[in-house]
Amino acid sequence: MPALNGAPVLVRHEADAPKERSTCGWRHMLISRQDHDSTAAWVHVVDIDGAKLHYHKAATEIYYVLEGEGSILLDGEEHEIRRGSVVHIPPGVVHGARGRMRVLVAGIPDMSDGDLFFPE
Repeated sequence: MPALNGAPVLVRHEADAPKERSTCGWRHMLISRQDHDSTAAWVHVVDIDGAKLHYHKAATEIYYVLEGEGSILLDGEEHEIRRGSVVHIPPGVVHGARGRMRVLVAGIPDMSDGDLFFPE
Protein backbone atom coordinates (compact mmCIF):
# COMPACT_ATOMS: atom_id res chain seq x y z
CA MET A 1 0.00 0.00 0.00
CA PRO A 2 1.52 3.36 -0.97
CA ALA A 3 1.88 6.20 1.51
CA LEU A 4 -0.20 9.37 1.07
CA ASN A 5 2.48 10.87 -1.21
CA GLY A 6 2.26 7.83 -3.50
CA ALA A 7 5.65 6.36 -2.50
CA PRO A 8 5.58 2.62 -1.81
CA VAL A 9 6.66 1.25 1.53
CA LEU A 10 9.75 -0.95 1.49
CA VAL A 11 11.04 -3.81 3.59
CA ARG A 12 14.37 -5.26 2.44
CA HIS A 13 16.84 -7.64 4.03
CA GLU A 14 20.53 -6.94 3.54
CA ALA A 15 21.06 -10.33 1.90
CA ASP A 16 18.50 -9.36 -0.76
CA ALA A 17 19.85 -5.84 -1.39
CA PRO A 18 21.70 -5.01 -4.60
CA LYS A 19 25.47 -4.94 -3.99
CA GLU A 20 28.06 -2.90 -5.87
CA ARG A 21 31.62 -1.58 -5.62
CA SER A 22 31.81 2.01 -4.39
CA THR A 23 34.40 4.66 -3.61
CA CYS A 24 34.67 3.26 -0.07
CA GLY A 25 34.45 -0.51 -0.61
CA TRP A 26 31.39 -2.69 -1.19
CA ARG A 27 27.93 -1.31 -0.52
CA HIS A 28 24.66 -3.10 0.03
CA MET A 29 21.99 -0.69 -1.24
CA LEU A 30 19.20 -1.06 1.32
CA ILE A 31 17.25 2.00 0.16
CA SER A 32 18.19 4.23 -2.75
CA ARG A 33 16.91 6.23 -5.70
CA GLN A 34 16.55 3.03 -7.74
CA ASP A 35 13.68 1.99 -5.45
CA HIS A 36 11.47 5.03 -6.09
CA ASP A 37 11.88 8.45 -7.68
CA SER A 38 10.73 10.27 -4.54
CA THR A 39 13.22 8.64 -2.17
CA ALA A 40 14.32 11.44 0.18
CA ALA A 41 17.41 9.67 1.48
CA TRP A 42 19.44 6.55 0.88
CA VAL A 43 20.70 3.95 3.37
CA HIS A 44 23.52 1.54 2.59
CA VAL A 45 25.60 -0.91 4.58
CA VAL A 46 29.18 -0.37 3.44
CA ASP A 47 32.08 -2.75 3.99
CA ILE A 48 34.85 -0.14 4.07
CA ASP A 49 38.27 -1.20 2.88
CA GLY A 50 40.51 1.54 1.50
CA ALA A 51 38.09 4.41 0.88
CA LYS A 52 39.25 7.11 -1.56
CA LEU A 53 39.11 10.74 -0.46
CA HIS A 54 36.01 12.40 -1.90
CA TYR A 55 33.25 14.88 -1.13
CA HIS A 56 29.69 15.75 -2.06
CA LYS A 57 28.37 19.21 -2.85
CA ALA A 58 24.73 18.52 -1.99
CA ALA A 59 24.53 15.42 0.22
CA THR A 60 25.04 15.11 3.95
CA GLU A 61 26.20 11.67 5.11
CA ILE A 62 25.82 10.06 8.50
CA TYR A 63 28.01 7.04 9.30
CA TYR A 64 27.30 4.60 12.12
CA VAL A 65 30.00 1.96 12.68
CA LEU A 66 28.45 -1.49 13.06
CA GLU A 67 31.66 -3.55 13.21
CA GLY A 68 35.41 -3.01 13.07
CA GLU A 69 37.59 0.00 13.71
CA GLY A 70 39.83 2.45 11.97
CA SER A 71 39.86 6.15 11.32
CA ILE A 72 38.03 8.69 9.23
CA LEU A 73 39.64 11.71 7.62
CA LEU A 74 37.49 14.83 7.65
CA ASP A 75 39.05 17.80 5.82
CA GLY A 76 42.52 16.42 6.60
CA GLU A 77 41.90 15.74 10.30
CA GLU A 78 42.01 12.09 11.37
CA HIS A 79 39.50 10.76 13.91
CA GLU A 80 39.56 7.25 15.42
CA ILE A 81 36.27 5.39 15.03
CA ARG A 82 35.06 1.99 16.20
CA ARG A 83 31.86 0.03 16.74
CA GLY A 84 29.22 2.43 18.04
CA SER A 85 30.81 5.61 16.61
CA VAL A 86 28.65 8.03 14.65
CA VAL A 87 30.03 10.60 12.18
CA HIS A 88 28.17 13.54 10.62
CA ILE A 89 29.66 14.68 7.28
CA PRO A 90 28.16 17.90 5.87
CA PRO A 91 28.34 18.78 2.16
CA GLY A 92 31.78 19.94 1.01
CA VAL A 93 33.79 18.04 3.65
CA VAL A 94 36.53 15.93 2.02
CA HIS A 95 36.39 12.51 3.66
CA GLY A 96 37.67 8.96 3.47
CA ALA A 97 38.17 6.08 5.88
CA ARG A 98 41.10 3.86 6.82
CA GLY A 99 40.81 0.41 8.29
CA ARG A 100 38.30 -2.36 7.84
CA MET A 101 34.83 -1.77 9.13
CA ARG A 102 31.16 -2.24 8.38
CA VAL A 103 29.25 1.02 8.44
CA LEU A 104 25.59 1.96 8.09
CA VAL A 105 25.57 5.09 5.92
CA ALA A 106 22.58 7.38 5.40
CA GLY A 107 22.70 10.12 2.78
CA ILE A 108 20.35 13.09 2.64
CA PRO A 109 19.14 13.95 0.08
CA ASP A 110 19.37 10.81 -1.99
CA MET A 111 22.80 11.00 -3.60
CA SER A 112 23.24 11.05 -7.34
CA ASP A 113 26.26 9.95 -9.33
CA GLY A 114 26.75 13.63 -10.23
CA ASP A 115 27.36 14.51 -6.56
CA LEU A 116 30.65 12.64 -6.17
CA PHE A 117 33.84 14.71 -6.42
CA PHE A 118 37.52 14.01 -5.82
CA PRO A 119 39.95 16.61 -4.47
CA GLU A 120 42.66 17.71 -6.89
